[in-house]
Amino acid sequence: MRAIIARDRAAGVHGLALGEMPYPHAAENDVVVRVHAAGFTPGELDWPGTWTDRAGHDRTPTIPGHEVSGVVAELGYGTTGLTVGQRVFGITDWCRNGTLAEFVAVEARNLAPLSTGVDHIVAAALPISGLTAWQGLFIHGRLSAGQTVLIHGAAGGVGSMAVQLALDAGARVIGTGRAADREVALGLGAEVFADLEEDRLEDVGEVDMVFDVIGGEILRRSAALVRPDGALVSIAEPPPSPPDNIRAIFFVVEPDRAGLAELELRVRDGRIEPRVAKIRSLDDAAAAFDPTHRGRGKTVIRVIDV
Repeated sequence: MRAIIARDRAAGVHGLALGEMPYPHAAENDVVVRVHAAGFTPGELDWPGTWTDRAGHDRTPTIPGHEVSGVVAELGYGTTGLTVGQRVFGITDWCRNGTLAEFVAVEARNLAPLSTGVDHIVAAALPISGLTAWQGLFIHGRLSAGQTVLIHGAAGGVGSMAVQLALDAGARVIGTGRAADREVALGLGAEVFADLEEDRLEDVGEVDMVFDVIGGEILRRSAALVRPDGALVSIAEPPPSPPDNIRAIFFVVEPDRAGLAELELRVRDGRIEPRVAKIRSLDDAAAAFDPTHRGRGKTVIRVIDV
């Protein structure tokens, strides 16, 4: 099968190339998905799991990409809950070959059914950003209707999903970012926008939750804004030690079929929409890792033209 292949960690994006890789093996409780569209995270070439297995053994050549939307082509032994020919989307394991290929083997539990009304391009842009926002807001942050959440990086991939999900849940949203992000954040529905380069973050006032994707000084200053019994949640780095009456959480997104189903329902109903900046073919996928070639929003790789 055709795939984007990474052979040399030191070469970075320049070591990526389109080539031929073996058709994947469906292990127990796996499915093989015929990939229609795939997503990737620009920094994943720096992740250990891209280059080694869970025991630390080299597994190059490797295929990057961890978001997939496609159709089930094969079931592994013992796999239940999905059927051949079914439309699915989800996240692949960090330490296995990924989705920038014509086929990928995925644990069935990491996939959710995809309705015919949701395009594969949209679905491929959803899993990592959507699940990160979902888990940060509702699983870790316990956000509820009527509360106020401050979302750093509100115009980015994760931040924009968090804004939409928080609003859908009935929360009030304050967004932050650079000046160029103001229009996007307010257009998504943020009530207030704070320019992190020009405005005083402290002028935002107290909030029930901070959802941080930036880290550093912004994260440290944010702790003082959280009300008692509130939450400071970050995907960038562990938050500083807050007062005893504030929950401070650092987390990495985890596969979650139930969460994927909740996201798919909201996309299908038109309540949320991932920001897709560019669509590239598999032939051009290696170049998409180059930061000079990316737009503001998610780049999705179209593997099959349907």
